[in-house]
Amino acid sequence: MADDTSPVLESARKDHFVDGDEVVPVKEPDMSDASRTSEPPQPPGTVKPRRKRRLLRRLTIATGLVLAMVVAAAFALVMERQITLNGNIQRIPGAFPEDAGRPAKAVGDAQNWLLIGSDKRPGESGSQRADTIMIVHVPADRKRLTLIGIPRDSYVRIPGRGNNKINAAYAFGGPKLLIKTVEDLTKVRIDHFAALDFKGFVAMTQVIGGVDVYVARKVYDPANKVTWPQGLVHLEGEKALLFVRQRYNLPGGDFDRIKRQQAFVGALGHKIISRDMLTDPLKLNDFLEALTRAVSVDSAVTLSTLRDLALELRDIRPDTVDSATVPTLGTAMVKGASIVRLDRKAGRRFFDAVRNDDLEEYFGENGGLNDLQILP
Repeated sequence: MADDTSPVLESARKDHFVDGDEVVPVKEPDMSDASRTSEPPQPPGTVKPRRKRRLLRRLTIATGLVLAMVVAAAFALVMERQITLNGNIQRIPGAFPEDAGRPAKAVGDAQNWLLIGSDKRPGESGSQRADTIMIVHVPADRKRLTLIGIPRDSYVRIPGRGNNKINAAYAFGGPKLLIKTVEDLTKVRIDHFAALDFKGFVAMTQVIGGVDVYVARKVYDPANKVTWPQGLVHLEGEKALLFVRQRYNLPGGDFDRIKRQQAFVGALGHKIISRDMLTDPLKLNDFLEALTRAVSVDSAVTLSTLRDLALELRDIRPDTVDSATVPTLGTAMVKGASIVRLDRKAGRRFFDAVRNDDLEEYFGENGGLNDLQILP
């Protein structure tokens, strides 16, 4: 038997193992590239984890690219719509009088818009009378809105033109003279001006499908030969225009017409912010097209101005919109024409509340809100 320390056994310990008395070579492991991998052998028909990860990365990149393209397309569409709608709005250069002598701005972030309705847009040829004159007071907290009607026949001093009906100021000197007249009368600074032409008004009501208002009693309009039945009345298109412009045969004349106009504005606003409108992109776009084509504004108003204000007023509902008429002393006749006499003393207190942005407190103490639940 060989010695344990023999060179043969020493060599066998390194490269062989002994099977009984037979020395058997030890097989070296295969170190080829295929066998060096740390991954265990995979069953036939399976994808290796590394290949899975590569496929997942590719899918993630492709999905990201598709989403980026969708977002970019949506952004481009939004920008195109904004540019188009902004371009539809007619701007009125030089709508405001010179700053010297104008009232101070309302306290805080409160705003006052002067809104008019007219047969013609500013700058169009022909006589332009303001059929509707309304101050829209937007309080600093944006929790309520107040629509303040100014009767078109209010007898006032028009700068440089003497005493006349207030709607004549628009005919004499356009927005600038009307704003100057209103500010001199009320001592309230007007922040923005908007004029709505009646053709655009008709289009807007058609796009939204009209609105419903309640008429307390049957009324006949002799000027347009239209009878309004007692009860719920659907107003759309030309029919809506006839309703808000009726003056003759109303018990309160121009005062009742103001109530009708304010009720219609409230119903219109309610329809605009309804779920049906806001969740229908096509209908909303059609309405914005009609609105921007119908309105003329001072040059400082952009689509962003209107959008931001709309967002700030997103919680406004019909029960948070107040309607009032400037204090008056009734009607009278001047040189054969019917005019409305304004109550200057009560008006000072009222417009103080507008300037100080505390109309809610004023109405609580003095009343004066119009009841729009019962329309003549």
